[in-house]
Amino acid sequence: MALARSLLQHVCSLLLLIVSAQALKFDLEATSRPDKAHRRCIRNFVSSNTLVVVTAIVDGYKGDGMQVNMHILDAVGNEYGKPKDIAGEQRTVFTSHADAAFDVCFENILTNTKYVEHPFRHVELDIDIGADAKDWSAIQATEKLKPIETDLRRIEELVAEVVGEMDYLRTREQKLRDTNESTNTRVKWFGFGTTFLLIGLWAWQIMYLRAYFRSKHLI
Repeated sequence: MALARSLLQHVCSLLLLIVSAQALKFDLEATSRPDKAHRRCIRNFVSSNTLVVVTAIVDGYKGDGMQVNMHILDAVGNEYGKPKDIAGEQRTVFTSHADAAFDVCFENILTNTKYVEHPFRHVELDIDIGADAKDWSAIQATEKLKPIETDLRRIEELVAEVVGEMDYLRTREQKLRDTNESTNTRVKWFGFGTTFLLIGLWAWQIMYLRAYFRSKHLI
């Protein structure tokens, strides 16, 4: 029994390690004025009504001559947060409103309050979506679950998310296939109509020229 439990714990740990997301790290160059060309954006896709936790850790401190701003919005225009002058850890929690990609954008602006020798800020970004965004320690304490039960619960939700994503992709593929078939049908009938029109025009031209030449007694 102990061996089976140990094996199950190792399997759960391996699955959690596979599905866990790695933080993205990059340097953000400072500019003298806000400019979309100098923004650094990270895009991710999320389904509607899904919990998302965006955690950004920015080095430096407020008043060091640089100001880092963050903007979170999706492709359909929903805005989820716009914190300014970030230093240290900044966490933004929101629930998505639509099936769409969302962007987490950063900009680093020189404030000209002091001289900056190295105009860069280091950013560490971590985006947790769905089951990964939940506080499983709090869930474990609230529902009095064992560690292995918590791991299994999390894996179950992750699998459900994968199944839901596959269903969404299948639905999208069905819509695209229906659109493709409808377009092919319209193109086919347009081709037939164009052919019949050209044949009719050709026959009318022959009849018209024949009548014209006969009127001129050429034939």
